[in-house]
Amino acid sequence: MRVRRRTTVLAASLVLALTAAGPLAAPAFATPASAAVQHTNNLDTQALAAALTGLPDADATAALVRVGGTDGTWRGSAGVHDLASGTPADPDARFRAGSTTKVVTAAAVLRLVAEGRIDLDTPIQHYLPGLLGKQFRPVTVRQLLNHTSGIPAGDGLGNTFEEVYAHRFDTLTPQRVAASAGAKKPEFCPGKKQHYLNINYTFLGLLIEKVTGRSYASEATRLVLAPAGMRDTYFPGTDPRILGPHNHGYQVVEKADGTTEFLDVTEWNQADRFAAGDMISTTADLERLLTALFRGRIVPEPQLKEMFTVPAGIEGAVYSAGLTRLDAPDGKVYWGKSGGRYGYNALIVGTRDLSRTLVYSVDSTDAKSEDDNPVINRIIMAALK
Repeated sequence: MRVRRRTTVLAASLVLALTAAGPLAAPAFATPASAAVQHTNNLDTQALAAALTGLPDADATAALVRVGGTDGTWRGSAGVHDLASGTPADPDARFRAGSTTKVVTAAAVLRLVAEGRIDLDTPIQHYLPGLLGKQFRPVTVRQLLNHTSGIPAGDGLGNTFEEVYAHRFDTLTPQRVAASAGAKKPEFCPGKKQHYLNINYTFLGLLIEKVTGRSYASEATRLVLAPAGMRDTYFPGTDPRILGPHNHGYQVVEKADGTTEFLDVTEWNQADRFAAGDMISTTADLERLLTALFRGRIVPEPQLKEMFTVPAGIEGAVYSAGLTRLDAPDGKVYWGKSGGRYGYNALIVGTRDLSRTLVYSVDSTDAKSEDDNPVINRIIMAALK
C-alpha cells in the first residue's frame, strides 16, 4: 500500500492554492449537501453550498462546516456516515480533531501561568528534570509554546502508513516519546529557529500534569473545555474508539495491482499524540472554543497576547502559542489551527475581531498528504473570501 506524504500545512490553502492531484476512483454515489442559514450578510452562501457538492468523492467522504462571526452565519454538511451504508453524514458528529488540540493545551498552560503555577521564562528542565539530556541548553516554556525549542521529534510507531497502521492499536506513551526526544541531539539552539513539531506540546502536556498533580485530560477539561462550554469534547487516551455519534474516516491506499481502496481508519489508539493531538470534538464545540478564546473568556490578559504574538527576529516564523498567523491575499490576518489524523482533517480559524470564523471537519481520504485537498480548498475559498 502507498499513501501520499503527510502535511501540517494550512497556509497554502488559505492563499488559494487550487492545484489538486489527479483523481482516484470515487465512490459510486453522492449525497446532497444540507445547509442551515441563520443570517448571511457578507457570506456567499451559493459558493459555500457548491463547495460541498458531490461528496463522497475520491478526496473526502464527508464534510461538516460552520461559518460564523459578525459577517454572517452558515452551517453545512455533506457526504456519508460510512461508505458501506451510504447514510448521510451526521452534521453533529464527533471526529478526531488532531492538532487543534494544541490550542487547548496552550490555553491550559497560559491559564496556569495566570495562576502563578508556571513561568513562561523558566526552563522546562526545572519542571521536568532529567527528560532532556545534558546536550540541551535551557528550553523555556515559551519556546515550547511557539515551537522554537530545538527539541527533535520523538520516536513513533513507524515511518510509513503501513507501519503505523499495523500498530494502530498499540500504546506508545507520551513519557516514552518525550524521553526518546530528550536522548537525541538538539536540532538548533533554543530561540534561534522555529520548527513546528508535536514534541513541544508533548512536553507541555507533561508539564501540566507535573505542576497540577492531575492528568492532562482532567486539567484541560477544567481549565479550557468547561469554561468554553465544550460538552461533546474529550480526550480518548488509549481507547481506539470514537465514542458517541461519529462519521467513519478512510484512507485511500494503492494496492499491489495498481488499484485503490478506501481503508476504514476510524478506530486508532492515539495515546502518543497526547496533548499535541488526541482530542475528539465536534464543529460546534470547536466554534465555541474559538469564540470564547478570542473574546478573552478562557485566557486572561496579558497571557492571551502570547497566542497572538509570533516570535520576533526569526525568519519565516508564523506560529504563536497554540495558533498560526495566516495572512490572506486581501490583507486580512487570520489566526487558527489545523489538524490531521488519518481519516480526518479539522480547522478552526478566524479574524482577531471575530468578524469571520470558519470551523470544519473534512473526512479526507488522504488526511496526512502534503498535496492540497480540493474539498478543503473549496471550503476555505468560499468561507473566507
